[in-house]
Amino acid sequence: MSTLENVPVDLLQPILNHLSARRHLSAAALVNRAFNRAATPLLYRTLDSQLWCNILHHPSATLLKRPELAQYVWHVTETGKGLECAVQSLRQSNPQITEDIVAALKLCTNLTSATWVDDTLTPEANFLPILDVLMTLPLRELTIRTQYDPGERVWAQLNTIQGVRRLSVWSLERGPPRVLQGWADLLSSSLTHLELGRCAGVPTTILISVFMKLPLLQDLCLKGAPSSAIPTIMACLPNLIALDTEYLEYGNYRTPLTPLPRLQRLTVRTGSLDVLGPQQLWTWMRALVPYQQTLKSFTLNAFAVQGQTSIPRPFIVSLTRGHGESLQEFAVGVAQVTLEAVSYICSTCPQLESLQCSVASPDIDTIARAIEAGYNLRTLKLHVSWIPDGSVDLPLQYDKFSSGPRVMYAEFCHLVSEGKRIRFTEDHARALMLQTRLRCIGLGDQSYMVSKLCPFCAPVVFGFCLGC
Repeated sequence: MSTLENVPVDLLQPILNHLSARRHLSAAALVNRAFNRAATPLLYRTLDSQLWCNILHHPSATLLKRPELAQYVWHVTETGKGLECAVQSLRQSNPQITEDIVAALKLCTNLTSATWVDDTLTPEANFLPILDVLMTLPLRELTIRTQYDPGERVWAQLNTIQGVRRLSVWSLERGPPRVLQGWADLLSSSLTHLELGRCAGVPTTILISVFMKLPLLQDLCLKGAPSSAIPTIMACLPNLIALDTEYLEYGNYRTPLTPLPRLQRLTVRTGSLDVLGPQQLWTWMRALVPYQQTLKSFTLNAFAVQGQTSIPRPFIVSLTRGHGESLQEFAVGVAQVTLEAVSYICSTCPQLESLQCSVASPDIDTIARAIEAGYNLRTLKLHVSWIPDGSVDLPLQYDKFSSGPRVMYAEFCHLVSEGKRIRFTEDHARALMLQTRLRCIGLGDQSYMVSKLCPFCAPVVFGFCLGC
């Protein structure tokens, strides 16, 4: 024990930092004085107010009793509903609850990140006392998620904050959309990550004028913006490497004269009445990544009212030819991809580590043959429709996929057997992991992950059912 007492804190903290659960950090803090000195700053680094059964559990009481702990707080999450419930339920036992929360927040002089979540009808009254304190702290990250617009007084104060690097604004209902008019000038020299959750109805000219003032932006999440404006917005952001946006079918697509940034991560969300997807979606997405071998992650969240969206063969061929050497993640959710396409993707993308899509297969062995070329594949998540044997014939040469006839999932729909259901078991998962580098496999509602990996032993696998 004396040896453990002498372990330097700067050696213990990087080790304890791998403990994600607070109960584990609490246990580590009780080992001895050295562990306590190392674990305590980690334990108080992030503090969240939580609402359980309409009872607010807030760390303000602890910070007011032990103010020396406030120096370790870097991030806080405050909730408008929790504050409202606290005022109503604790008014008799603690009439100063709101003042106590504000006083505790003032002690956190090293606070750099704050999140405000409010689904009440009075976000302005709830947020203003908190915002008054945040204005005095060295904030670098700020997240605002409200059901209703926080109000003009809140935005008047927000528009004076400088130095924010990460900003997320989600106000779902009422009030005008907030797209940083009047604030972008102050954020021009610092903002690198931005989420705007409500841009519907904002003129394209206003969006472009705002983004022209944010040249350092690297990560952008944009909801409700016209699809036709996305390329022009991208052209204003030369350092952009990650884009999360929606495809909305209105407006004309025009290519800007300014070169687009070299995206590394692209996420597109869309819906359609047709299983073939929105008519111009595939051309539009290809135009967002014009450079060769830059894209590392492609994610498509698409749904169709009538059936499932199918990924066209020409789009897959174009994507892999342009970014096959760099692509590490291909995630299209429940969108349908043929096993021939899966085999082609695995063979033409040597760096592929994660594959998520929907397929039709007669058995698990056919799936295993389709992914056998994915030497670096670590994660495989498939929504599987089991079809009769002999319905899928994987090509012996992958170039047949790109030059052969178009194969779509719709051709297999009539072959689905109503009574056929294959259960993906732990034995199947272990066999696949032993044959490949896969460490996480999900087929349908069954998922399995490696819980222990030893070079001399078979992987120890545990599983869970997503339907539970």
